[in-house]
Order: sequence, then structure tokens, then C-alpha cells
Amino acid sequence: MDKILEQFRTHKASKAIVEQIHHLASKINSNINLMEVCGTHTVAIYRFGIRSLLPKNVNMISGPGCPVCVSEIKYIDKAIELAKNKENIICSFGDLMKVPGTKHSLQSIRADGADVRIVYSPQNALVVAEENPDKKVIFLAVGFETTAPALAKTIIYANEKKLNNFFYLTAVKTIPKPMEVLVLDPEVKLNGYLCPGHVSAIIGAKSYEFLTRKYKIPCVIAGFEPLDILYGLLGLLKQLYNKTAFVENQYTRVVKWEGNLKAQKIINEVFEPCDANWRGIGNIPGTGLKLKGKYSKFDIENYVDFSNLESKEPKGCICGEILKGIKKPSDCPLMAKICTPDNPIGACMVSSEGACAAYYKYGRFN
Repeated sequence: MDKILEQFRTHKASKAIVEQIHHLASKINSNINLMEVCGTHTVAIYRFGIRSLLPKNVNMISGPGCPVCVSEIKYIDKAIELAKNKENIICSFGDLMKVPGTKHSLQSIRADGADVRIVYSPQNALVVAEENPDKKVIFLAVGFETTAPALAKTIIYANEKKLNNFFYLTAVKTIPKPMEVLVLDPEVKLNGYLCPGHVSAIIGAKSYEFLTRKYKIPCVIAGFEPLDILYGLLGLLKQLYNKTAFVENQYTRVVKWEGNLKAQKIINEVFEPCDANWRGIGNIPGTGLKLKGKYSKFDIENYVDFSNLESKEPKGCICGEILKGIKKPSDCPLMAKICTPDNPIGACMVSSEGACAAYYKYGRFN
């Protein structure tokens, strides 16, 4: 094992933290619902069997931390409609390819002849646009604050190069406000947040302070190794036991209180807040990011009318309820029967950060 990683995976330290978690949980003596917001946390929790180490009264809930999963089905249908036009080239990250739309997926429409290409960054899509000046190249801009700086910088490049055939179909979302919505949801009944490490590196630990002050919800920012996560959970239990609520940053090797100011500046230059639809949660005002000002000319929705597009969620899929935190992947009747990574019915089974995909790969065995 890599020596750097080894220090975050030691059995002795893990055992000691787990014992402290059990001790504190027994003193609290009530059901404790803790939500990890980041999809990478979800995968790590399942992968390392952390749920199996926790006391029975500590319940881990997987939140809406997978950007592919929370993108509404209509977004996929829009992408498919654009792909049907032979004048267009669609560029996408690979984890969007299998996400089911109402009737098709990007993968199935590509099999029918649509020009849909997998790229590894928005800059790759920019190159495709330069190499195909006679085509409209549309990048499927999905993500949270983590990917927003790269998306913004690419659009700045496109503007500098005066490209008139490069566009985004955007589904960029921001995390803090949906966390507030879930705190207020009586079905979820949250007691604390394990805050997302990647997003926090951009927006800063300060971004969750309103949750602790206004709603008295403990928040701990943690990394993604077993000890990171266990320390994060222990920090939440300490706050609950002491009846305090504040933002604790246990991921100081990456996350600063104010965040990445340079990244924030470039996001604010290119994007502005807009309303956004979240799968399972619905419309949340101001939680999306759209291109603004002189950069809005790169938004494909300014040129294509999708108003007559009708979208419908797949029958039997409870992905929305899983993302909201009121159900678990094991509650889904389709899990591992009809819905598998090779035949996904819902978005949560597609992305590597999806709760259902993580449960399918690791959760059934621990």
C-alpha cells in the first residue's frame, strides 16, 4: 500500500475511533441520522464497509451528491434531441452515456448513428469544435462547484478564440441550498452533515456556517479515506452529544475556510445563479448556474426550443427517493433484479458515484 494512504487506513487507529463512536452513540441513546452529501463519500463508505462498523442507532444516509444522478431526466432527453440532429456533435463525460432518458439513452442513440463522443474534459470538446467548424459541438456541462471552474475557463477560451460552433447544455448545480432544503424536510429528519470534500475545496468551509447557526445542524468536512470518514463521524457525534453545532474542518490538507478564491472568481465571471430542477427534490431556486452576459451566446438553449419535450421517469424506479434520503438502494424492488450496471433503470445505478451503483458493487456484501 502507498505509504501516504497507509496512514489513513491503519487497523489500530480505525478500531480506536470506532470504539469512541460506539461509546458516544450509546450516551446519546437515540436514533441519529447523518447524511454524507458527496458521492465519493458514498462509494468510500460502502467500499470500506463503514456502515457495518457503526452502532445500530447511527444511520448513514446517502444524499444528492452525484451530479449525474440529480440531473433531471428532461436534461437527458434534451441531450438526446440534440444528438438526433446530424448537424450536431455531442460531447459528454462517460458516466452520462448510459443514463436512461424517457425513451433512449445517449449510448443507444449513438448506436443508431448519432455523433456522440466521450471526452475527459470540456477542453477536449473545445478541440472537437475547432476540428469540426461545419458542425455544432455541444458539451454536456454537468457538475457541481467542483467542475464549474474548468467549465468557466473553457468558455473563456472559446470566447477568446471566437468560436461560433461551440455550446454548453448546462446542468451545473450548487450544493449548500439543497442541504438546507433537506434539513427542513420532515421526512428526512437529519441530525448532521458529513460535508463534501471536493466541493468544499472550492466554496470553502464557511459555506455551511448558515446551517449550523440557523438550524443547529452539526457539519464536519472530511476527506475520503477510512480514517477521514470515521473521524468525521466521530466529530458529528461529539457535537450532538455536547449539543453544539458548528463547521468543523477535518480536511484541512485540502479545504480552507474561505475556499479557493481564484476558482470562485472565475465561476462568478462566467456563471450566474438560476433555478434548477433536482431529481427527487424538485425545483430549488438559485441552485443552478447558467452562462451570463457575453458568455450566454454559448448556451445552446438560447437557440433550441425544448418546450414541447415531454419527459417521464422510469416506472418502478425510486432513484428520486434515494437521492432525497428517505429510502435506501436496498429498498428498491428493481435492485440487482431488473436494474444492474449493465441494464440501469435509473441514474443512481449508472454513475460510479451513484448510491445504487455503490450498493450493488459493495453494499450487498457488508
